[in-house]
Amino acid sequence: MAETRTKLAEIDPVWSRIRSEGEAAVEQEPLLGGLVHAVVLHHATLEKALAYRVAQKLASSEMSEQIIREIADQAYLDDPDLGAAARADIVAVVDRDPACHRFIQPLLYFKGFQATQAYRVGHWLWRQGRRDMAYFMQMRVSEIFGIDIHPAARIGKGIMIDHAHSIVIGETATVGDNVSMLHSVTLGGTGKEEQQRHPTIGCGVLIGAGAKVLGDISVGDCSRIAAGSVVLQDIPAKKTVAGVPAKIVGEAGCSQPSISMDQLIGVKN
Repeated sequence: MAETRTKLAEIDPVWSRIRSEGEAAVEQEPLLGGLVHAVVLHHATLEKALAYRVAQKLASSEMSEQIIREIADQAYLDDPDLGAAARADIVAVVDRDPACHRFIQPLLYFKGFQATQAYRVGHWLWRQGRRDMAYFMQMRVSEIFGIDIHPAARIGKGIMIDHAHSIVIGETATVGDNVSMLHSVTLGGTGKEEQQRHPTIGCGVLIGAGAKVLGDISVGDCSRIAAGSVVLQDIPAKKTVAGVPAKIVGEAGCSQPSISMDQLIGVKN
């Protein structure tokens, strides 16, 4: 058994850590044993656990858990990048969210992470041309998690969506790698054109709570958007913007705002 665990840790350290934390959780809180076994310990891989968790959350009288699980299993089998992105997302949450103390927490409890993984399955369906099923996934994610991400939106890996309530990401939006955003963020469109009408968010960007980024504009890598800002124009890389409408108020303050999670702007004692 110890040899098996060692090999697993070498092959997949994230999944190995989650399983170890799951075993410890059952010992510490036996009443959660059924949940932890069902979500974590009954599965050989993170991909299988994710497919189970997504299906369990999104199932309804309109679509059974078994059907959604089979769809998710096929998505993870067909596109290994989905599993790689999920691992990067878990690490991002653990690294950036001070309320997250274990790798198992996003999988069990955090709706921002769970909704992101469900979106990824929906995006896979969209790329397969299965548009109606992708829309169904979007609908259920919105109903269950309060997060509305169009399945055609393109989202990178290493994403941390903290608290996650009332997130809206439109159809032609693009989000780069290692982006952090808080609750009530909108990446919205302007007009009724079917072409590009939503923002392009660069890598390493930090988007504060309640910020609205609207239209076919670009937010440069490693920039910060202050809470409550309304962004209507392009933002250069490594800048901080704030206000309604948002204006540049300074430099980003660090090389990786999305990792440092420093949201204080120009605070003086």
